[in-house]
Amino acid sequence: MRNIKLTIEYDGKRYLGWQRLGDSEKTIQEKVEGVIKLLTGEEIEVVGSGRTDAGTHARGQVANFKTAHQMSLPEMQQFFNRYLPQDIVVNKIEEVPERFHARYHAKGKQYSYYVWNNAIPSVFARNTSFHCPQPLDLEKMQQAAEKLIGTHDFIGFSALKKSKKSTVRTIDEITITPEGDLLRFTFKGNGFLHKMVRILTGTLIAIGDGTLPPEVIDQVLAEKVRQAAGETVPSHGLFLDEVYY
Repeated sequence: MRNIKLTIEYDGKRYLGWQRLGDSEKTIQEKVEGVIKLLTGEEIEVVGSGRTDAGTHARGQVANFKTAHQMSLPEMQQFFNRYLPQDIVVNKIEEVPERFHARYHAKGKQYSYYVWNNAIPSVFARNTSFHCPQPLDLEKMQQAAEKLIGTHDFIGFSALKKSKKSTVRTIDEITITPEGDLLRFTFKGNGFLHKMVRILTGTLIAIGDGTLPPEVIDQVLAEKVRQAAGETVPSHGLFLDEVYY
Protein backbone atom coordinates (compact mmCIF):
# COMPACT_ATOMS: atom_id res chain seq x y z
CA MET A 1 0.00 0.00 0.00
CA ARG A 2 1.43 3.37 -1.03
CA ASN A 3 1.04 6.55 1.03
CA ILE A 4 0.84 9.61 -1.23
CA LYS A 5 1.42 13.13 0.05
CA LEU A 6 -0.04 16.07 -1.89
CA THR A 7 0.79 19.77 -1.60
CA ILE A 8 -2.24 21.62 -2.90
CA GLU A 9 -2.90 25.20 -3.96
CA TYR A 10 -6.45 26.50 -4.25
CA ASP A 11 -8.58 29.58 -4.68
CA GLY A 12 -11.26 29.09 -2.05
CA LYS A 13 -13.75 31.61 -3.42
CA ARG A 14 -16.19 29.01 -4.81
CA TYR A 15 -15.85 26.51 -1.97
CA LEU A 16 -17.26 25.89 1.50
CA GLY A 17 -13.82 25.11 2.90
CA TRP A 18 -11.57 22.07 2.90
CA GLN A 19 -13.66 19.52 4.80
CA ARG A 20 -16.16 17.34 3.00
CA LEU A 21 -19.81 18.09 3.84
CA GLY A 22 -22.62 15.57 3.56
CA ASP A 23 -25.01 17.92 1.76
CA SER A 24 -22.64 19.71 -0.62
CA GLU A 25 -20.01 18.91 -3.22
CA LYS A 26 -18.46 22.38 -2.93
CA THR A 27 -15.47 21.46 -0.78
CA ILE A 28 -11.83 20.98 -1.69
CA GLN A 29 -11.70 17.52 -0.09
CA GLU A 30 -14.71 16.39 -2.15
CA LYS A 31 -13.07 17.50 -5.40
CA VAL A 32 -9.74 15.83 -4.61
CA GLU A 33 -11.40 12.58 -3.54
CA GLY A 34 -13.49 12.61 -6.72
CA VAL A 35 -10.34 12.66 -8.86
CA ILE A 36 -8.74 9.91 -6.76
CA LYS A 37 -11.80 7.72 -7.36
CA LEU A 38 -11.54 8.44 -11.09
CA LEU A 39 -7.84 7.55 -10.96
CA THR A 40 -7.99 4.39 -8.83
CA GLY A 41 -11.59 3.23 -8.95
CA GLU A 42 -11.49 3.18 -5.13
CA GLU A 43 -13.42 5.12 -2.48
CA ILE A 44 -10.48 6.68 -0.65
CA GLU A 45 -10.54 9.29 2.09
CA VAL A 46 -8.03 12.11 1.83
CA VAL A 47 -6.58 13.37 5.13
CA GLY A 48 -5.89 17.12 5.18
CA SER A 49 -3.51 18.93 7.51
CA GLY A 50 -6.53 20.79 8.87
CA ARG A 51 -9.68 22.59 7.90
CA THR A 52 -9.78 25.88 6.08
CA ASP A 53 -12.93 28.00 6.29
CA ALA A 54 -15.30 28.72 3.43
CA GLY A 55 -13.64 31.23 1.09
CA THR A 56 -10.13 30.73 2.49
CA HIS A 57 -7.29 30.14 0.03
CA ALA A 58 -4.19 27.94 0.23
CA ARG A 59 -0.73 27.98 -1.28
CA GLY A 60 0.47 24.96 0.65
CA GLN A 61 -2.33 22.78 2.01
CA VAL A 62 -1.00 19.26 2.66
CA ALA A 63 -2.98 16.03 2.38
CA ASN A 64 -2.29 12.33 2.12
CA PHE A 65 -4.09 9.20 0.97
CA LYS A 66 -3.29 5.50 0.69
CA THR A 67 -3.70 3.45 -2.47
CA ALA A 68 -2.53 0.25 -4.10
CA HIS A 69 -2.55 1.93 -7.53
CA GLN A 70 0.83 1.82 -9.25
CA MET A 71 0.70 4.86 -11.53
CA SER A 72 3.97 6.83 -11.40
CA LEU A 73 4.04 10.05 -9.40
CA PRO A 74 4.55 12.36 -12.43
CA GLU A 75 1.62 10.67 -14.20
CA MET A 76 -0.49 10.92 -11.06
CA GLN A 77 0.22 14.64 -10.67
CA GLN A 78 -0.61 15.21 -14.33
CA PHE A 79 -3.88 13.29 -13.85
CA PHE A 80 -4.86 15.41 -10.85
CA ASN A 81 -4.19 18.68 -12.64
CA ARG A 82 -6.03 17.53 -15.73
CA TYR A 83 -9.24 16.56 -13.91
CA LEU A 84 -9.35 18.93 -10.94
CA PRO A 85 -11.14 22.27 -11.41
CA GLN A 86 -8.80 25.05 -12.55
CA ASP A 87 -8.94 26.71 -9.13
CA ILE A 88 -7.34 23.64 -7.46
CA VAL A 89 -3.79 22.54 -8.35
CA VAL A 90 -1.52 19.80 -7.00
CA ASN A 91 1.86 21.57 -6.85
CA LYS A 92 3.83 18.66 -5.44
CA ILE A 93 3.34 14.91 -5.04
CA GLU A 94 5.52 12.54 -3.01
CA GLU A 95 5.48 8.96 -1.76
CA VAL A 96 5.99 9.01 2.00
CA PRO A 97 6.33 6.38 4.77
CA GLU A 98 3.16 4.44 5.56
CA ARG A 99 2.78 6.03 9.01
CA PHE A 100 2.83 9.63 7.71
CA HIS A 101 -0.39 11.50 8.62
CA ALA A 102 -0.96 14.98 7.22
CA ARG A 103 -2.84 16.20 10.29
CA TYR A 104 -1.32 14.37 13.26
CA HIS A 105 2.29 14.87 12.14
CA ALA A 106 2.01 18.61 11.40
CA LYS A 107 4.30 20.60 13.72
CA GLY A 108 3.26 24.07 12.66
CA LYS A 109 1.65 26.29 10.06
CA GLN A 110 2.05 29.68 8.46
CA TYR A 111 -0.91 31.81 7.43
CA SER A 112 -1.01 35.18 5.69
CA TYR A 113 -3.85 37.69 5.72
CA TYR A 114 -3.97 40.49 3.15
CA VAL A 115 -5.47 43.93 3.74
CA TRP A 116 -5.98 46.45 0.94
CA ASN A 117 -5.24 49.68 2.81
CA ASN A 118 -6.33 52.46 0.49
CA ALA A 119 -9.37 54.76 0.49
CA ILE A 120 -10.17 53.47 -3.01
CA PRO A 121 -11.01 49.75 -3.32
CA SER A 122 -9.12 47.49 -5.72
CA VAL A 123 -10.94 45.64 -8.48
CA PHE A 124 -8.20 43.02 -8.76
CA ALA A 125 -7.51 42.48 -5.03
CA ARG A 126 -11.15 42.31 -3.96
CA ASN A 127 -11.31 38.49 -3.85
CA THR A 128 -7.99 37.99 -2.08
CA SER A 129 -7.84 40.84 0.46
CA PHE A 130 -9.97 42.77 2.95
CA HIS A 131 -10.54 46.42 2.08
CA CYS A 132 -9.69 48.76 4.97
CA PRO A 133 -9.98 52.40 3.85
CA GLN A 134 -8.83 53.96 7.15
CA PRO A 135 -5.14 54.82 7.67
CA LEU A 136 -3.39 52.25 9.87
CA ASP A 137 -0.54 52.88 12.31
CA LEU A 138 1.93 50.16 11.34
CA GLU A 139 4.24 50.74 14.32
CA LYS A 140 1.38 50.48 16.82
CA MET A 141 0.14 47.24 15.21
CA GLN A 142 3.62 45.70 15.29
CA GLN A 143 4.05 46.59 18.97
CA ALA A 144 0.67 45.00 19.75
CA ALA A 145 1.59 41.91 17.73
CA GLU A 146 4.67 41.41 19.93
CA LYS A 147 2.33 40.81 22.87
CA LEU A 148 0.92 37.76 21.08
CA ILE A 149 4.27 36.04 20.58
CA GLY A 150 4.81 33.03 22.81
CA THR A 151 2.61 30.39 24.42
CA HIS A 152 -0.84 31.53 25.55
CA ASP A 153 -4.42 30.37 25.91
CA PHE A 154 -5.92 31.93 22.77
CA ILE A 155 -9.59 30.98 23.33
CA GLY A 156 -10.50 34.70 23.57
CA PHE A 157 -9.15 35.12 20.04
CA SER A 158 -11.16 32.24 18.61
CA ALA A 159 -14.72 31.38 17.61
CA LEU A 160 -14.80 28.60 20.22
CA LYS A 161 -17.09 29.08 23.20
CA LYS A 162 -15.77 26.13 25.19
CA SER A 163 -13.44 23.31 24.32
CA LYS A 164 -12.61 19.96 25.90
CA LYS A 165 -9.28 20.11 24.09
CA SER A 166 -6.47 22.49 24.97
CA THR A 167 -6.76 26.01 23.54
CA VAL A 168 -3.13 26.82 24.36
CA ARG A 169 -1.06 27.56 21.27
CA THR A 170 2.39 28.96 20.57
CA ILE A 171 2.92 31.79 18.08
CA ASP A 172 6.55 32.02 16.98
CA GLU A 173 6.35 34.99 14.66
CA ILE A 174 3.99 37.74 13.46
CA THR A 175 5.10 40.14 10.75
CA ILE A 176 3.20 43.00 9.13
CA THR A 177 4.71 43.88 5.78
CA PRO A 178 3.60 46.64 3.38
CA GLU A 179 3.47 45.48 -0.24
CA GLY A 180 2.37 48.66 -1.98
CA ASP A 181 -1.23 49.28 -0.87
CA LEU A 182 -1.42 45.73 0.48
CA LEU A 183 -0.53 44.93 4.06
CA ARG A 184 0.48 41.31 4.61
CA PHE A 185 -0.07 39.98 8.13
CA THR A 186 1.90 36.72 8.50
CA PHE A 187 1.37 34.35 11.44
CA LYS A 188 3.63 31.38 12.16
CA GLY A 189 2.97 28.98 15.02
CA ASN A 190 2.40 25.42 16.14
CA GLY A 191 -1.35 25.57 15.48
CA PHE A 192 -4.33 27.92 15.31
CA LEU A 193 -7.85 27.72 16.73
CA HIS A 194 -11.06 28.18 14.72
CA LYS A 195 -11.00 31.65 13.10
CA MET A 196 -8.04 32.63 15.30
CA VAL A 197 -5.96 34.24 12.54
CA ARG A 198 -8.95 36.25 11.29
CA ILE A 199 -9.77 37.50 14.80
CA LEU A 200 -6.14 38.36 15.56
CA THR A 201 -5.95 40.30 12.30
CA GLY A 202 -9.21 42.11 13.02
CA THR A 203 -7.92 43.05 16.47
CA LEU A 204 -4.61 44.36 15.11
CA ILE A 205 -6.49 46.41 12.48
CA ALA A 206 -8.71 47.91 15.20
CA ILE A 207 -5.56 48.85 17.14
CA GLY A 208 -4.02 50.30 13.98
CA ASP A 209 -7.00 52.56 13.25
CA GLY A 210 -7.38 53.64 16.89
CA THR A 211 -10.65 51.82 17.60
CA LEU A 212 -9.02 49.65 20.26
CA PRO A 213 -6.00 50.33 22.53
CA PRO A 214 -2.94 48.02 22.33
CA GLU A 215 -3.69 46.90 25.90
CA VAL A 216 -6.72 44.97 24.62
CA ILE A 217 -4.29 42.15 23.72
CA ASP A 218 -3.32 41.73 27.38
CA GLN A 219 -6.98 41.96 28.43
CA VAL A 220 -8.20 39.23 26.07
CA LEU A 221 -5.31 36.90 26.91
CA ALA A 222 -5.93 37.39 30.65
CA GLU A 223 -9.74 37.37 30.72
CA LYS A 224 -10.31 35.02 27.73
CA VAL A 225 -13.33 37.06 26.59
CA ARG A 226 -13.97 37.01 22.84
CA GLN A 227 -16.20 40.11 22.93
CA ALA A 228 -13.30 42.34 23.96
CA ALA A 229 -11.27 41.52 20.83
CA GLY A 230 -11.69 42.96 17.34
CA GLU A 231 -13.97 41.81 14.54
CA THR A 232 -13.51 38.59 12.61
CA VAL A 233 -12.26 39.80 9.24
CA PRO A 234 -13.66 38.05 6.13
CA SER A 235 -12.21 34.72 5.02
CA HIS A 236 -11.31 35.80 1.47
CA GLY A 237 -8.16 37.62 2.66
CA LEU A 238 -6.72 34.51 4.32
CA PHE A 239 -4.12 32.11 2.83
CA LEU A 240 -2.65 28.93 4.28
CA ASP A 241 0.95 29.40 3.16
CA GLU A 242 2.74 26.34 4.48
CA VAL A 243 2.48 23.35 6.80
CA TYR A 244 5.61 22.30 8.67
CA TYR A 245 6.59 18.70 9.50
